[in-house]
Amino acid sequence: MYMTVRRYEGVPNPGDAAVQVNESFVPIISQIRGFLGYYWADAKNGTMTSVSIFQDQVGAEESNNKAVEWVKQHPGVLPKAAQITAGEVVAHKAK
Repeated sequence: MYMTVRRYEGVPNPGDAAVQVNESFVPIISQIRGFLGYYWADAKNGTMTSVSIFQDQVGAEESNNKAVEWVKQHPGVLPKAAQITAGEVVAHKAK
């Protein structure tokens, strides 16, 4: 498994961002080969964080490219590019 964490700062309206991400970005990312899961969190004070899980690095990298495209197409929602951290999942547990 491979995981990507994207951190967005300076989000002017987190509630609107959540709706737009859910309605227009989640359908895009969930169609990428190897998609396992996506989570979007409001870290408060204009900071939003997403976690994407894929079967392999190829899918995770494609998701980052799609995220960059989406942000450029929605400048009022997420005004800055994300800080991206990615890597192979080396430990996990799920219920």
